[in-house]
Amino acid sequence: MGETFYIFKDGELRRKDNNIIIESLEGEKKNLKAEVAEEIYLFGEISMNTKLLNYLSQLKIILHVFNYYGFYSGSFYPRESNVSGYLLVNQVRKYDNSEERLRIAKEILKAASYNIYRNLRYYNGRGTDLANPMREIQSLTNRLDLCTSISELMGTEGNIRKTYYSSWNLIFKEELFDKRVKRPPDNMVNSLLSFTNSLIYTTVLSEIYKTQLNPTISFLHQPGAKRFSLCLDIAEIFKPLIGERMIFSLINKNQITEDDFDRDSNCLYLKDSAKRTILMEYDKRLKRTILHRDLGREVSYKYLIRLECYKLIKDIIGEKEYSGFKIWW
Repeated sequence: MGETFYIFKDGELRRKDNNIIIESLEGEKKNLKAEVAEEIYLFGEISMNTKLLNYLSQLKIILHVFNYYGFYSGSFYPRESNVSGYLLVNQVRKYDNSEERLRIAKEILKAASYNIYRNLRYYNGRGTDLANPMREIQSLTNRLDLCTSISELMGTEGNIRKTYYSSWNLIFKEELFDKRVKRPPDNMVNSLLSFTNSLIYTTVLSEIYKTQLNPTISFLHQPGAKRFSLCLDIAEIFKPLIGERMIFSLINKNQITEDDFDRDSNCLYLKDSAKRTILMEYDKRLKRTILHRDLGREVSYKYLIRLECYKLIKDIIGEKEYSGFKIWW
């Protein structure tokens, strides 16, 4: 697995010979090891030029940009080299076949719901009484098979999420979270959710880039302009495992508190020190490995995302029906 670099300081990112150099405003320089770099996240005010972008494109390094407040702005997505007209045509055909699209969308949501259930089961097994929301989520998940349209699926998914979120204060053991609010997030937990969801979206985008999938053609979310909707599909499956478990841990261990936010902004903006804490934890979780029961070898959480892309490809080309990733450990 290549290296991911997170840059917080303001400065300049440039190519020097065959290296990628970040130089801060104070003149401090660091070599980002172009030969192993896979992704670069920019959180500071960084200037760069086309010489650098051409070099990143040549090395297939994706650049993700976040604004001053920590909200995702966009990505520099190098020219695709893993292209397949055959797969693209079949991916479009699969989307355009309403029955096939619905089948894959159901499988995505069944996997996501199962992973949500596993999160609750984990805390229920450690003394937090979550039996009621677990029963409700199981019941709602069973209804997914009865849905006859994408809009019906999305409605059921909304109810699953609503039930899930209603149990979070029991996990936190204090009143921190009322409901999901996105634009803008209105408290600490909503801000953490928005930030971590953006991280997962960008990680999924980076993994899709390594395959021949087209990130704009999705099955659960509606393909549209200005977004890579397939990232949203795949992220649904991994948010419970990677992002939400991390949020529970960060808050319950007091690694992140309301003091880590700008209080004048109603906990909307994370301080840089808090972003660093979250990114260190996020990076550790992506590198965490498990023994894959089908492959028979250790794979990282990050690689599980790429495996999900490969499973979709197999379904699209008619090799094997897609089955969404479910936590098995």
